[in-house]
Amino acid sequence: MKTGLRLQKIEQIITRRYDHIWDCCCDHGLLGFNLLKAQAAQTVHFIDIVPALLTQIENTLQNHWQGDRQAWQVHCIDAGVLPITACSTQPETDTHLIIIAGIGGELLIELMQSLLLLSENHPIEFILCPVHHNYKVRQFLINNKLGLLNEALVFENGRGYEIVHVSCNSGQPLSAVGSIMWDFSDPLHRNYLHKTIGHYQRIAKNPNADVTSILKQYQQLR
Repeated sequence: MKTGLRLQKIEQIITRRYDHIWDCCCDHGLLGFNLLKAQAAQTVHFIDIVPALLTQIENTLQNHWQGDRQAWQVHCIDAGVLPITACSTQPETDTHLIIIAGIGGELLIELMQSLLLLSENHPIEFILCPVHHNYKVRQFLINNKLGLLNEALVFENGRGYEIVHVSCNSGQPLSAVGSIMWDFSDPLHRNYLHKTIGHYQRIAKNPNADVTSILKQYQQLR
């Protein structure tokens, strides 16, 4: 199966080697396979709650991976309860990258509420790519004092997806509407912003929905 543009962009954002990379909601494991081949981590963890998918991934790895068997692990668990401490050989210094992509923003926030408790004791970075509710996700991250490492706006099958790479140890503020991801010389970026503004303008017609501040922040980007 061919890796889509979203997963390709996530791969490009990963520019250092980690002790552990956790590919959450890994689906068919395409991203994890590529990170394993690229030796992006000492151990790549494949995470999902669908047993059949993980059985397929494990069979593929056992039959085709010719490298170190310790380089991968498969976990059929909820992404909110990653066994980070149990898998760390040096808990205080082992570096972790947690990737969550392809799920809704509200579910992503729910998972992050659990995962952020782990980041109090471990050096953890996150790469997040929700399928919607980007502003809400970003605001949650800001409220929880995560800073920006990198971000990107990628287009796949006619839709725009925001990817944010964040950490509690970053000194660069994260913007609720995006900052370094924008390239307004690109018509796709201009159109994505136009659609986002239109979305909040429609919501603003509901007298019970106060999105004035959100709408203003996006409009100021223009």
